[in-house]
Amino acid sequence: MEVPAGSMAVYLLLSCFVATSYGVYFSSLNETLIVTATHAKDQVLKAGEAQITVTWRFNQTYKAGTDSAYKTVKVKLCYAPISQKDRSWRKTEDRLKKDKTCPHKIVARPYAASNNSFTWTIEKDIPTGVYFVRAYALDAQDQEVAYGQTTNGAKSTNLFNVQAITGRHVSLDIASVCFSAFSVVSLAGFFYMEKRKGKASQQK
Repeated sequence: MEVPAGSMAVYLLLSCFVATSYGVYFSSLNETLIVTATHAKDQVLKAGEAQITVTWRFNQTYKAGTDSAYKTVKVKLCYAPISQKDRSWRKTEDRLKKDKTCPHKIVARPYAASNNSFTWTIEKDIPTGVYFVRAYALDAQDQEVAYGQTTNGAKSTNLFNVQAITGRHVSLDIASVCFSAFSVVSLAGFFYMEKRKGKASQQK
């Protein structure tokens, strides 16, 4: 049976609306990217100082053309489960629009099947935690269509630790001590001068 052109247009419009409303689910994506991150082994990485080098490429075990819709790759820093526990604001959700696993952007690049590498200095505002790296492939509509990550499905391997900046510095501590000492001396001098003025007034 032939479908009227008007009905087909309405159907397509509704389909687009539904897709936009519900968004993309992580469980619907194929892991077609191979992602690695190199850093100092068994070393806690300090925010604002340490670097990691991320590489990614298309997994050639998938048939040719699988990546034909890939236009952009976004690489993100993600919380491991141990750093999500009892933190609802980092909660993993299957619906990517609601997912809080990977809030920290590392880099975004036009898609290329191989020879992708980026060295990233861990930003100063990254909190202390245990992390892994994930890359999403996006299509022309900026929708996630595939992914790859440095850890396994359970997010329990190849994890690394980041130590946040404490907000204190040795020079600031020294300045604080000096200022406190100066304040005490100044206060003592003030009382001494007031006491001398009082005695001088009595002698007159």
